[in-house]
Amino acid sequence: MNFLYSGFLFALFAVAIPVIIHLFNFRKFKKVYFSNVAFLKEIKEQNSSREKLKNLLILCCRILAIAFLVLAFARPFLPSATKIDQSKGNSVSIYLDNSYSMDAVNKEGSLLDEAKRKAREVVKAFQINDRFQLLTNDFEGKHQRLLNGDEALQAIDEVKISSASRKLPQVLNRQQSVFTGISNRFLYVISDFQKGFSGDEMIKTDENIHISLGKLNANNLPNVAVDSVWLLSPMHQVNATEKLVVQLRNYGDEEAKNIPIKLTINKQQKAISSLTVEAGKTKRDTLSFSGLSLGWQKGTVSLKDFPLTFDDDLNFSFKVNAEQKIVSIYGKTDEKYIKTLFEADSYFKLTEMPEANINYSSLQGYNLVVLNGLNSPSSGLAQELKSYVSNGGSVVIFPNLNAEKNVYTAFLTALNLPAVAELNTTLSKVSSIELKHPLFKDVFETLPQNIDLPQVNRYFSFSESNTRNIENLLQLPAGKLFFARYPSGNGQIYLSATDLANEDSNFAKHPVFVPLMYKIAFASAKEQPIYYTAMKDNVLETQKIELGANQSLKLVADNFEVIPELRQTNGKTLLYVADQVKKAGFYDVKKGDSTLAIVAFNDNRAESNMHYTSQADLQKLFGKQQITFLDPKSDSIASAVGAKNNGTELWKLCLILTLVFLAIEIILVRFYHIRKPS
Repeated sequence: MNFLYSGFLFALFAVAIPVIIHLFNFRKFKKVYFSNVAFLKEIKEQNSSREKLKNLLILCCRILAIAFLVLAFARPFLPSATKIDQSKGNSVSIYLDNSYSMDAVNKEGSLLDEAKRKAREVVKAFQINDRFQLLTNDFEGKHQRLLNGDEALQAIDEVKISSASRKLPQVLNRQQSVFTGISNRFLYVISDFQKGFSGDEMIKTDENIHISLGKLNANNLPNVAVDSVWLLSPMHQVNATEKLVVQLRNYGDEEAKNIPIKLTINKQQKAISSLTVEAGKTKRDTLSFSGLSLGWQKGTVSLKDFPLTFDDDLNFSFKVNAEQKIVSIYGKTDEKYIKTLFEADSYFKLTEMPEANINYSSLQGYNLVVLNGLNSPSSGLAQELKSYVSNGGSVVIFPNLNAEKNVYTAFLTALNLPAVAELNTTLSKVSSIELKHPLFKDVFETLPQNIDLPQVNRYFSFSESNTRNIENLLQLPAGKLFFARYPSGNGQIYLSATDLANEDSNFAKHPVFVPLMYKIAFASAKEQPIYYTAMKDNVLETQKIELGANQSLKLVADNFEVIPELRQTNGKTLLYVADQVKKAGFYDVKKGDSTLAIVAFNDNRAESNMHYTSQADLQKLFGKQQITFLDPKSDSIASAVGAKNNGTELWKLCLILTLVFLAIEIILVRFYHIRKPS
């Protein structure tokens, strides 16, 4: 048996006090005169022996009571099987889960309040000279320093619910990084252990670290969240009808009926609906709205669902533009169909460039690039277009059928497109159109049975060795390509088998040409993400922003302002905000007093799943590693910590024995009477 505070053993000298009292009995006797005591001799001797026995028993009780009281203060313990050298000191890391799920309530109250109580017990169970790290989901810089006991208790009191969400391996790695030196290392994780937090990744930790998991008993709660939203059109015009797809997810175990949904744009209600979502499933609905003005729009989709409400709103933002920029690079000077097409609508701003004078540096500023009958497309143009498409740009290629076949073959293969096989001069007609493709959506009120399709006199045939990425929008007989889409990087390339000359085809004059080109233009809009996740998405995308020598960019919201790090890439600017954005809401990207963009942030939906990992599954994650589970429902955390650190502590037993011997002394004094002579 060992002692935590052996210095208290000097107090055992206090047992001399009852011994001295016993030896020098200061009790005063009263003298009683009696005529003849001969008859009392036998009774007197008998009473004397009984009194000596009583006094000895009282003395023993007093000695034992004082001894066990001193031992209780000295904290005796039986060493555990894993020997821990307390002379090295202890370094203790405590992770306190303060995610949204910890705002749930059980019979003990808020889970976070219960977790804070358990964390305090852990701190108090260690010695006064031990050092502590308190870690939360915020991963702040102050969490990387060690505190004394009082500082740790104060830090625990200051913990509040946070929008940040972490994974168990992240937490353990962060905790292990704080340990240095030769001190004993203790690691505590106090959490509800949501499945999203625990994950299914096998965990490996330092075998010299003593790991304890405090799993709080949370209730499975019903919860429906706005999972995600997206706009069907990347292009937004003034007063145009927009369609927004809303996806709800039911994280509960029962069907959620008639969940009300509301859409607001710039704080004005635009649409309402309701959905019934099966347990564990998702359900989508499409909301239509209109009446938008120019500039940035702030949208919110909200629902009513209790008791968890942090995921009931989802913010998004988008911009209504006054125009869309298109560039036409032409080789044939007599072809005017592209110019006539896009100049017919003031929404499109068309720029024309001759093949011999292309401004490569300006290409990234256009939403759509049209190559119209180039005579000799160069390899330099191919490289610029490849970079442009990889960054989300769209390119339409109408070849020049009079150009050299080898020139176009080299140009197309540089763009990962099929090579030209031959120039076909056989009269033909387009045999099929892919009406189910998104480009033709809403073009036809009903699907026509015998649709009139373009006729072609001359066209290129292509040798397509790889057709995995091709989307044939218009096809010639025998499956030959007439007009197709090739996804590439973040953008796409549209390739035509013929040009727009009247003698080669009637494609430019055919009714399908105008809606096809307009839909391509609308689909080519470079749209930034409509929302981000707080404490997760640290890189924001905007259109290219030019700053002067003394200018800076700021991300601004109510009582919040930060200067992000800027990096310029082809056609866009990236803003690095690290983990500084912690709250859901709308943030303005400002240059001086002008607002360049509005970005929307939402809380992480990883906290929405209110299902939890069992103790058995947690043990599987750690494999054969030795971990201790602290059960707050049945065990005292402080006792469990003491048993883990020091073995089996006996101070409670000593305190109980102290009270027992004091009780025996009282019984002896009050009820052990000496019979008096009659």
